[in-house]
Amino acid sequence: MLTRVKSAVANFMGGIMAGSSGSEHGSGGCGGSDLPLRFPYGRPEFLGLSQDEVECSADHIARPILILKETRRLPWATGYAEVINAGKSTHNEDQASCEVLTVKKKAGAITSTPNRNSAKRRSSLPNGEGLQLKENSESEGVSCHYWSLFDGHAGSGAAVVASRLLQHHITEQLQDIVEILKNSAVLPPACLGEEPDHTPSSSRTLTRAASLRGGVGAPGSPSTPPTRFFTEKKIPHECLVIGALESAFKEMDLQIERERSLYNISGGCTALTVVCLLGKLYVANAGDSRAIIIRNGEIIPMSSEFTPETERQRLQYLDFSGGNVEVDCHFLLQGIFTTQESNPRLLRCRRILCCAFMQPHLLGNEFTHLEFPRRVQRKELGKKMLYRDFNMTGWAYKTIEDDDLKFPLIYGEGKKARVMATIGVTRGLGDHDLKVHDSNIYIKPFLSSAPEVRVYDLSKYEHGADDVLILATDGLWDVLSNEEVAEAITQFLPNCDPDDPHRYTLAAQDLVMRARGVLKDRGWRISNDRLGSGDDISVYVIPLIHGNKLS
Repeated sequence: MLTRVKSAVANFMGGIMAGSSGSEHGSGGCGGSDLPLRFPYGRPEFLGLSQDEVECSADHIARPILILKETRRLPWATGYAEVINAGKSTHNEDQASCEVLTVKKKAGAITSTPNRNSAKRRSSLPNGEGLQLKENSESEGVSCHYWSLFDGHAGSGAAVVASRLLQHHITEQLQDIVEILKNSAVLPPACLGEEPDHTPSSSRTLTRAASLRGGVGAPGSPSTPPTRFFTEKKIPHECLVIGALESAFKEMDLQIERERSLYNISGGCTALTVVCLLGKLYVANAGDSRAIIIRNGEIIPMSSEFTPETERQRLQYLDFSGGNVEVDCHFLLQGIFTTQESNPRLLRCRRILCCAFMQPHLLGNEFTHLEFPRRVQRKELGKKMLYRDFNMTGWAYKTIEDDDLKFPLIYGEGKKARVMATIGVTRGLGDHDLKVHDSNIYIKPFLSSAPEVRVYDLSKYEHGADDVLILATDGLWDVLSNEEVAEAITQFLPNCDPDDPHRYTLAAQDLVMRARGVLKDRGWRISNDRLGSGDDISVYVIPLIHGNKLS
């Protein structure tokens, strides 16, 4: 009976609480407890905790805040703090990693011909600091900094695996392009192995007739370029890094899928990573964690949350038909979602309802991809009710039919919105075995591992000691707004000793404390007697002024 109650509670709260989430064996991997864990559970390695300290940190009553020890330092004097949940799962299902990565060209890899006129250069970072890149220094490679947060659900297995392996996938993807990135004066070649094109873009513009006959010059003459029927796109270097991150997320998700038959990798996780490479921050997010920059008191969002509400239309559209969903969505979205509005949030909304529209069999004849303001009742058959489909941002009336009585694909609103009454995030890693409660309907086809990547050029701004990048899981953002976090940072940091190397860790601790609150008779409470966060909370405070400094 107790198991049934736990199962019902887990289903009601979105399938990510209680029940199976407290164990690393069970629903998360094929074969359950007979399979070994891919990696043992633990807290982030950079915390340097002993096993006894890990066990003490899992006190759901006291909820001690863990911070970096005074003997430990992270790159850029990064601050970090975390706290376990108030009892929703046995373990802290958040994970984090922070490393300095060295990217070297793969042995035998084909790249474009190096620019013979390139000279020694520095990557642009605040205060003139940068990574030294020498001409043809293939053996030295390029260093980059890496931070990541993973918020697990239905167990910590996927989050633990991703925290150990995603950085290796990123490094592997960057290895293919590192020599191209080092030569920033030349645009990336369309095909590896080609000579870099130094021709100014203005001189490459041909008329349609000239393009058809191969450009200028007599046929076969040395001055005749190869025939081009279309102008070649100019791909900037940062787009290669974005593509590398997107590919790394995909490969990480595929590895979890492959290895779930060998290891017990429980549940899934959201993923938020930051890579600082050649003077630019690349923030990649898949899920509902969040990153913001606070610069001179100004808030600069560096990520968007991916939830059933923000991706409503992508999900609905997948239910339309069979076939190659990725290809169909790519072309149809370009035709249907030609963004009458430039709001990226609305565009993402348009892209989730599409899942159910493209492949209706994925709903198992139990769900409807249409959205209604509330559950439709049988007595309302034949009446007209407000609804919206994947191609709608507004609402209209339709006559209620039998199919409309099915449970909606997306139900609830805000933090209570769920896909198929099961999961509250639509992007992340893992979840390959996740099913709708008491059914054989898999939810993974509606989820995506593709991150949104935003870029911030550090060289374009002067940064002070109090300008920071905040990364945090949703345990923080559920109870504190961007404005409240910015206010807390701008109040806290100026009152710290500017020479204190732990000032950013103390700032992270302060944010966690504000979100967790104080345990009172009516639970955890924060300012104005609001309900505090009962979730796991993990926070980085990364000072931008430290650019390339290694602690």
